[in-house]
Amino acid sequence: MADLLSKISQRLRGVRPAFTGAGSEMEMADVSALRAKIGYLSAMELFRDLTPAEMDEVDRATVMQTCRAGRVFYTPSETGEVLFILKTGMVQLYRMSAEGRKLVIARLEPVCFFGEMSCVGQGMYNTFAEATEDSLICTMSRHDVERLLLSKPKVAVRILEAIGQRLVSAERQLEEMAFKGLIPRLAALLLRTAEGDGVKGLSHQDIAEQLGVYRETVTNALNELKTAGIIDLGRKHITIIDRIRLERAANE
Repeated sequence: MADLLSKISQRLRGVRPAFTGAGSEMEMADVSALRAKIGYLSAMELFRDLTPAEMDEVDRATVMQTCRAGRVFYTPSETGEVLFILKTGMVQLYRMSAEGRKLVIARLEPVCFFGEMSCVGQGMYNTFAEATEDSLICTMSRHDVERLLLSKPKVAVRILEAIGQRLVSAERQLEEMAFKGLIPRLAALLLRTAEGDGVKGLSHQDIAEQLGVYRETVTNALNELKTAGIIDLGRKHITIIDRIRLERAANE
C-alpha cells in the first residue's frame, strides 16, 4: 500500500521540483484525499485481497462524493446503471406509494454496496436512495463493474454472497408482512435494530416507514408494549426492559 501511495503522490506531482505556496498546499490536499480514498476502498471486504496495482485500477474506476444528510441522490427516473459503495454514513432505500406513503426497503450501513446493476442482479426497482446521515459514497459504472467481475472471480463471489443475504432478508420481511400482526413485526424490528439494551436514533415515523404503516399506528403499538412493561420510551430511544417477553411477542 505504501508503494501505491508513493506512486499516486508521484503521479500528482509529476517531475516538477518541489515548491512552497498555495499550489503546494493544493497538491498535498490532493494526495491526502487520494490516500483517504484508497484507505476506504482497501478496508472493504469486497476488495480485501487485491494487490496495490489492482487497487489502483479500482481507484481510477471510482468517483467519490459527499452526500449531506437528507439528500436524495438516486430516484426512479435515473436511467444509467451505477454501483454505489457506501464508505461512511447511513443510507436508506425506499419506495413511495401512490398516496405518498413511504416504505423503507433497507437501511444500509458502511461498508456495503447497492445500486442499479443488472449484470449482478442488483437493482433499485423504482426505489429512492437517501442519505440519512452525512455520507461518503463511491460510484462505479457498469463497464468498470463488469471488467472487475471478469478479472476477479473472488470479488464476483463476494458480491453474489451479499446479494443472497439481502434476498433472504427481503423474503423474511415479506413473510412478516404477510403472516404476522403489527405487534410481532414491531417486536422483531426492535430486536433486529437493538444495540445493547435499546434502540437509538429511530423516531416513530422512522419505524412506521420500515413497517409500512402510519406513525399513529406505531405510536399506539409502542405504548401497548410500554404499558405491558416490555419497553420504555424516550426521545428517539427505546429501552428494552424485558427482552424475553419481547422475543416471545416477536414469535407470536
